[in-house]
Amino acid sequence: MGGMPLNDMPWWRWRSNVRSALHMLSDPAFQQNVWLTGVEGYGDVTDAVYRLVEDTWLDNWSAEKYVGTIFRDSQEAALVDTAVLRVLRIMHQVGPDAPVSVYMENPGWPDAVRAARDAHVRMAAADGEDPDAPPRTLQVLQIMTRSA
Repeated sequence: MGGMPLNDMPWWRWRSNVRSALHMLSDPAFQQNVWLTGVEGYGDVTDAVYRLVEDTWLDNWSAEKYVGTIFRDSQEAALVDTAVLRVLRIMHQVGPDAPVSVYMENPGWPDAVRAARDAHVRMAAADGEDPDAPPRTLQVLQIMTRSA
């Protein structure tokens, strides 16, 4: 997204969407300051979950299937699988259209955030980016995936 070009991966646009979702799902300060307050331009928790599984079908099969196309190695894939399973478990408990506060109040949310953080940090580092930079807006993500 800013350092190493993501387009060195065959399905780099999908990688960009997965990374964006994991970034937002992994950042409690972002969730408090953006999602809970309704700041425009970032979507909500449901949008992030959708970006995570939309094109990849990671809600149906393992990220291992995409090693070499979306994910660089099996470790990245395993971390993503863990994050997806934890986030989806909560989504199925609270419903896909639940407000972010309901997700955040779920007892499993801290584990889901931690799993998303582990996957996000690994992927950001592999792409030469700072995992602690704030998440980008969905408009910036759209521009980046159109122009690279």
